This record gives sequence, structure tokens and C-alpha cells, in this order.
Amino acid sequence: MKSVGAGKSLAAFRKALLQWYDDHRRSLPWRETQDPYRIWISEIMLQQTRVAAVLDYYRRFLEQFPNVQALAAASEDSVLATWSGLGYYRRARMLHQCAKHIVEKLGGRFPQNSEALLALPGIGPYTAAAVASIAFAEPVAVVDGNVERVLERLTGIDLAKPQSWQQARSLLDHSRPGDFNQAMMELGATVCLPRAPQCLVCPVGKWCATQGELPRAEALSRQQKKQIWCALDCRNNNERRNSNKNANAGAEVRLVRRPRTASLMAGMWELPQSPESPGSSLQAAPWRTFRHSITVTDYTVHVLKNASSGNAPFGAKGKWIAIERISQIPITGLTRKILKAGGII
Repeated sequence: MKSVGAGKSLAAFRKALLQWYDDHRRSLPWRETQDPYRIWISEIMLQQTRVAAVLDYYRRFLEQFPNVQALAAASEDSVLATWSGLGYYRRARMLHQCAKHIVEKLGGRFPQNSEALLALPGIGPYTAAAVASIAFAEPVAVVDGNVERVLERLTGIDLAKPQSWQQARSLLDHSRPGDFNQAMMELGATVCLPRAPQCLVCPVGKWCATQGELPRAEALSRQQKKQIWCALDCRNNNERRNSNKNANAGAEVRLVRRPRTASLMAGMWELPQSPESPGSSLQAAPWRTFRHSITVTDYTVHVLKNASSGNAPFGAKGKWIAIERISQIPITGLTRKILKAGGII
């Protein structure tokens, strides 16, 4: 087994990894461009989110906001509505703020190096390095969760964060920095997996110190489990239906808006909900039960139909929203899931 060091071994490592990437990389839309705006959008969306979940959102987001000027000119609600269902909504708010900064302070032009990108609101070291290396070929390394795992297995060391960045910089191919960074990420995402790594097909296996799993203490699960009850209230507004030829014009659903100061999903619309069971106040069994996760909490969600209208624990709070308007307002991922299951959107 060879170690990845200076000289011929390092050159061979880089060549093997890049050749594998050229031959086996997944075809993804953000890999077909060097537009810093599109690369930036993809990198923000991919944070803590699977590629498969991002693809449709990436396409729709760029249809709605094709450039940084369009994003900067949009309202926050329209940005959140387009992002709705992707989760971690602070990312969308920071995207919007950053776009405004680029348009208002920089004339709509992206900085072309990682140091200047890092000075923008909402852009951290990883995103700055990713955009700079892919869009502008700056020789800067990136470290995300996938790269960190690859580095730890290659070295056989449980690396601290500064050590991971130092190791990534030492391996970087300066002639193709963007491709090399994406190759390291691709290796971690498709071959050097967290569990059951595919060592037999690894292009750099002969340089790996561990040949698989790096022994480490088992992390304790931080997931909490909770139950909530939601009310799915729908009605037909006959006055609107009669004045509009659209068949769904009169259909409305009751939604409530989270406070602007809420710690999670501030300002988003959702179905009326309660942490308490309706008990005897509502005799009907739940229409549907869903599983839903938000950050470190796994929810069991019981949905009752037409359960508000003054009935405890939901009350008559909220606002009737026309179904045809739902695509224009920011709704939570859970609400989107329930409305889709009910054939409402």
C-alpha cells in the first residue's frame, strides 16, 4: 500500500482520481456550467440535502430566478415559495440577502476569488472555495462531509477540522482544481460511503490507509420523537367560484402563518396544528398519519379533516387561502406533503 506523499505517488494519486472522475462522474446540471451564479445556487441547495432531492428544485429555482438580478429583485416570500419543501429555509433567506448585496454593492458581478466570496453574506469557507475553484479555477481546496471522510480513510487519522483543510490543500491538483474538488466529493458520495464503502471499485484504494471503515466511537442518536396533530380544513367559496371560470377558483384551505420571529421556518404558512390530541372533542379518527423529520426531531403527524372551526385544540385560527395561490406563498415541507397527499396541490 502506497502513502499519498510528495513526488510520483502524489502525481499518480491525482491522475487516478481525475481519470476516474472523467469516466464515472454523474451527469448533473451544475456540472455543465461555469456560471458562478448557478454553481453558487447548487452549492447552497446541496448543503445537508441529497442530490436527488435538489435536482427538481434547482431547475425550478433557475426558471423563476435565472440570474442574480432576478433573485435580488424578488420578494422574500416568492423566494421562500420556490424553495418550499427543500428545508433549512435560512439558506434561502441568506441567498436572497447575498443576491441583493451583489447587485447593490458589486454591480451584479460575482467576486472571482475565494477571499472576496467569503466576505459576502451567507457564504462560508466551503462555499467560497467551491465557487472559486469551479467557476474561476482558483487553486483552493474544499472540505465537506464527504471529503472529510475520504481524507480520514486515506490517512487513517481522525482529523480535526484544520487538519482536514490542510490535508485537502496538500492533495489538490492545481491544474484542474474545480474538477479535483468535485472528484473528491463524488468519491465520498458514491464510493467511499459512510457505511459499506465500495473499496473494490475505489480508484485510489491503493493509497488508502484503512481500506474501509475508520474505527471511531459510536455517536449517540440526537433524534427526538414527537407527535403532533394537524387540521386539514377545505371549503368552496361560492362567490369566487361563480365569478371565475377556473374549476378550482372557489377551493380554499385554512392555513396559519408562523411568526416572523420563530426559530424555525419563520414566516412560513402551515396547517393549524397542536401538540395535544383532540381527544373526545373530535370523534373522527385521523384521515392520514405521516412521518416527518425536521432537523433533530422525528414527528408522527396525525391529520384530521375539517377539524378547526372553533373546535379545540385547533380553534378557528388562520386564514382561508385560495388553492390557486398556494404556489405563490411559502409553505412548510410538511404542509406541502399533506396537501399533495390530499390531491389539493
